[in-house]
Amino acid sequence: MMPLALADAGKENIIRKIGGSPEVKKHLENLGFVVGGTVTVVNTLGGNLIVNVKGSRVAIDEEMARKIMI
Repeated sequence: MMPLALADAGKENIIRKIGGSPEVKKHLENLGFVVGGTVTVVNTLGGNLIVNVKGSRVAIDEEMARKIMI
């Protein structure tokens, strides 16, 4: 397992675990990040990530990306 922040762009990954406070977990779940779901890093800009999750592109910062384990 590794954080999403370290994932290679263009490769589909399966979300294994989501960390953080209950509020953070709920926020990420509302964005589409759920355990067992797939996520693909589209681009990385200055530590921030643009990811494809559930057919939508979402931008998250590096701190959030480190809470998502793949």
